[in-house]
Amino acid sequence: MPDFGSLTRFSTFAAVMALALISLILVFSWSGWFVLPFAVFAVLSGMGIYDVTQTRHSILRNYPVLGHMRFFFEGIRPEIRQYLIESDQDEEPFSRDNRSLVYQRAKGQEDARPFGTRKRVYDAGYSWVTHSVMPVHITDFDFRTTIGGPQCTKPYSASLYNISAMSFGSLSANAIQALNTGAKLGGFAHDTGEGSVSRYHKEGGGDLIYQLASGYFGSRAADGSFDPEKFKATASLDQVKMIELKLSQGAKPGHGGLLPASKITEEIAEARGVPMGLDCVSPAAHSAFSTPIEMMEFIGQLRELAGGKPVGFKLCIGHRREFMCIVKAMLKTGIVPDFIVVDGTEGGTGAAPVEFSNHVGMPMIEGLTFVHNTLRGAGLRNQVKIGTAGKVVSAFDIARALALGADWCNSARGYMFAIGCIQAQACHTNHCPVGVATQDPIRMRALNIEHKSQRVARFHRNTMEALGEMTGAAGLHHPGDFLPYHMMVRGGDRGMVEASDVYADLPEGYLLDDNAEDYLGNKSRWDRAQAESFARIT
Repeated sequence: MPDFGSLTRFSTFAAVMALALISLILVFSWSGWFVLPFAVFAVLSGMGIYDVTQTRHSILRNYPVLGHMRFFFEGIRPEIRQYLIESDQDEEPFSRDNRSLVYQRAKGQEDARPFGTRKRVYDAGYSWVTHSVMPVHITDFDFRTTIGGPQCTKPYSASLYNISAMSFGSLSANAIQALNTGAKLGGFAHDTGEGSVSRYHKEGGGDLIYQLASGYFGSRAADGSFDPEKFKATASLDQVKMIELKLSQGAKPGHGGLLPASKITEEIAEARGVPMGLDCVSPAAHSAFSTPIEMMEFIGQLRELAGGKPVGFKLCIGHRREFMCIVKAMLKTGIVPDFIVVDGTEGGTGAAPVEFSNHVGMPMIEGLTFVHNTLRGAGLRNQVKIGTAGKVVSAFDIARALALGADWCNSARGYMFAIGCIQAQACHTNHCPVGVATQDPIRMRALNIEHKSQRVARFHRNTMEALGEMTGAAGLHHPGDFLPYHMMVRGGDRGMVEASDVYADLPEGYLLDDNAEDYLGNKSRWDRAQAESFARIT
């Protein structure tokens, strides 16, 4: 049902129309001087009519007349930013700078910047790409990686930059369709999130990564357990290219979810396979397996049911020993996933406890290097592709992740910015002002699918071009050629070190060598891990 209380956002538009009418009446009944206010309010009324009928700006469709105030302040933003920089009050450089970058690339505007970087280049942690005096000219920016190990019969050629997991239900129907249509236009993949494949994913026609989480939505039996036949039907869709088993997400790892019955529409119930009138629960843990070996057997079952499509899992690293338990189970069972997606704790979500968002889970870079080196240590790295997610918005973010071990990257917030998200932080209220994170049909009407899908495709294309230019500047031919020594990191003493010294690649097979050195305690941690249980050996 529409949120009729939210219709008050049209009150300014209604007021100026009423004032225009009153002024016109007063012109004829009292004084000709009222023609001046009539002219002002008539212009504003015309502006409001245009706002609710145009398709380019979601803010103006939902907030006619009043929404122009946002664009006024956006117009003077450079001066405001300069004041903040000079007064050392620039508190949110990531959100502001990267959102601006996405908007420019999604709109096809020039993203060049005068007067150089605003980064504090002497701050600890500042990193950069080393460039070559012999740069390479790259003309083909369709960078891809093939996902699918020896046990996969239908490998997938994936873009290096895809849409990360965001469910229908969390996002509106228009947002889902715009994202998926953009993915089809741009030739990249769209992760469904745990809300399963909806009719709006299907209408978009883009490649899908079907995420299977603890609620088993789209593959759910009446009692909430996993239903193999329902999974087979969903996974067999031509649009579905890969299957992602979700263990945890970066913003709230180890925390389940709840979609209240009041927010469940018939379309959400249809996609998830849940009844109307009941709360929709996503448990914190899976019921289909409870040990590392059972998890590998489940992955093997999913691959068989999916007809040989790539199957992997997504997690935010917590107890490092538990991930090693999973790797030991790969060795013991011989069942190896085709990919692993490492989500960082800096990743976003529509709603999560503040403590979880800020202080639970491992950041993306540390999680990525740990997973990369554990697979190397177990001799499995060449069989498993690694994806990564967690505030990956710019070409540099992608290059850094690839240099440190990733094979491709996913982004949620980057593509949300592309369809008009302004970070109003109202995702959990159903009152999203731009129609992205809401189920209110009046609010979501503001998001024009055709226009926003073009922006999604354009953002992807321009980001890949920027990545290609950065790759060429480093003297490389493909972004997959980036290695840790192509990155430099500013140390706490203002000295600089290669990323290979900070995030070193550990030797192949070192975990399996009884005589190998115990790098950073990984060998002793490996010895405490067991394939039969996630419990710690004491």
